[in-house]
Amino acid sequence: MYKWEKNLRVVEPYVPGFQPQQRNVIKLNTNENPYPPSPKVIQALQALDLDNAMRKYPDPNSGELVRALEHYHSLDEGQVFVGAGSDDVLAVAFLAFFNSELPVLFPDVTYSFYPVWTKMFGIPYREMPLDDGFRILTEDYRQENGGIVIANPNAPTGIAMARNEIEEILAANSASIVIVDEAYIDYGGESTLPLLLDYDNLVIVRTFSKSRAMAGARIGYAMANPRLIRAMNDVAQSINSYTKPTTSLVAAVASLADEKYFRDRIGDVLRTRARTIVELKKRSFSILPSSTNFVFASPGRVDAAHLFEELCAKNIFVRHFKSERIRDYLRITIGTDSEMDALFAAIDEII
Repeated sequence: MYKWEKNLRVVEPYVPGFQPQQRNVIKLNTNENPYPPSPKVIQALQALDLDNAMRKYPDPNSGELVRALEHYHSLDEGQVFVGAGSDDVLAVAFLAFFNSELPVLFPDVTYSFYPVWTKMFGIPYREMPLDDGFRILTEDYRQENGGIVIANPNAPTGIAMARNEIEEILAANSASIVIVDEAYIDYGGESTLPLLLDYDNLVIVRTFSKSRAMAGARIGYAMANPRLIRAMNDVAQSINSYTKPTTSLVAAVASLADEKYFRDRIGDVLRTRARTIVELKKRSFSILPSSTNFVFASPGRVDAAHLFEELCAKNIFVRHFKSERIRDYLRITIGTDSEMDALFAAIDEII
């Protein structure tokens, strides 16, 4: 052992979905959008002065995008924070808001980055078990805590909570910050956005990676009261002032300006999701109710891990989690109709 090893920070990192590098694969494992971003995004990038965009630092305050988001969501000035993807936004929020000796609460089956951040930052936490139907029990969040994080709709289950259920949690925890991670809200469920008017302890986090087809741009944002947004900006500026490249900021503003394209592509995904559920049920899959751009499905005729491996061998990638409660399920991103047809054909060959 080297003498300096005792000073290393040892963490068990978050494991992202596999990113295959070969071509001619069907990638249904990381919940990316199967459709391209708005043509206005491409036009904005093509019109960009690349000399300045590459040579000069980007706006550390993301001013144009912040103003565009405030306008888009009918918010007041100072209610939006922009980060490098929602993971960056959430990490900053954890650092900014979870600083008590009490445990932060989140579900035992949810986005697996939450426990990684708490361990990394030395934040005490407690995982609250979902019920047998993989639903969040609001009464579990009526205990003393140092903060609450809820993904709504939840991942990897895809199940959404009703807005009034989240309001119950907010009302019962006025002394704690409640983060609602709405990465998938455009595909279903009720947003908590209207609750910002009444609850100053609410922080809503969203991303451009899913419904806006801009995962490669790394743009996420938070919405909250101005005091909380200032705290997030102070933390972020204490780590890195230039996390959002100019190209991504310009692309994000352009995306917000094309609402019709945005809604049309969401509709495409929802129609394919409905058909996917029907087709998988024909093949004896059990499927949880989905309000996302994926389905969480348990194969009825074959072991989930075996089906996962066999699909990988056919260059079709879905997500399998090895944790005990959900190891019988596969998370399957909704792709194009042709991609889903290829998935169904491959499943028929395997089972």
